[in-house]
Amino acid sequence: MGQKAHPIGNRLGIIRGWDSNWFGGNNYSDKLVEDEKIRKYLSARINKGGVSKVVIERTLKRITVTIHTARPGIVIGKGGSEVDKIKEELKKLTKKEVQINIFEIKRPELDAQLVAEGIAKQLEARISFRRAMKTTIASTMRMGAEGIKVMTSGRLGGAEMARTEQYKEGRIPLHTFRADIDYALAEALTTYGKIGVKVWICKGEVYGKRDLSPNIGGTSSASGKGGRPEGNAGYGDRGDRRDNRGGGDRGGDRRGGGNNRGGGANRGGGNSQNRGGGANRGGGR
Repeated sequence: MGQKAHPIGNRLGIIRGWDSNWFGGNNYSDKLVEDEKIRKYLSARINKGGVSKVVIERTLKRITVTIHTARPGIVIGKGGSEVDKIKEELKKLTKKEVQINIFEIKRPELDAQLVAEGIAKQLEARISFRRAMKTTIASTMRMGAEGIKVMTSGRLGGAEMARTEQYKEGRIPLHTFRADIDYALAEALTTYGKIGVKVWICKGEVYGKRDLSPNIGGTSSASGKGGRPEGNAGYGDRGDRRDNRGGGDRGGDRRGGGNNRGGGANRGGGNSQNRGGGANRGGGR
């Protein structure tokens, strides 16, 4: 079996903060179970609200729940009515005072959880898995990600035998701790079984000390390099290649040069270097 570390757990305390911020004490296990209940409840309650993650912070008598969402309007509701309902329901669930904060995700294409859920919803709507994966990769790269990898597993396209397919673009350096890599897993419940979707998104590299408080460090775009690698390496190379192809080397020396192809006297004119030069070509003749 391959030993694989969770990309987010691997970076905790280095460039990532924790999603639950509290001191456990003697009843640590109760608080842990309660956190899981809150998260499960919220994901079911606001399943169309584009919830990326739920950050839970505790004081002695109060629980502060921060919901990171791409659609704050759906979570808040008209005049904040929906938030008040959720608050009351969480009070019943936890039997404690609950405060809810809502944090808007400005660029959902760079959030692994939202990207994975988007692909899962498309698979449930019977869209071809290849098309769903490729369009998602294109939109994420357009938003300035440094790299993305998408993997789907299960009975893809309704096939009899389950298999795994993956596509990737850019760079995803999983071994580099300073690389800000977001990872998420979502499941598509199709008529022929579950299809798992995994997404890795590299947002750049973090240099220097980063604030690990959950609502700052995790959502801000990586300080340091973001977007494409410096200098647009791919672009420059392509440009140089074009120069070499059409430049003097091929035109002059190889094709029309007197020394190579034309024998003793140049093919065109007396001093001709290029095959296509009007004055040169017609001169000698």
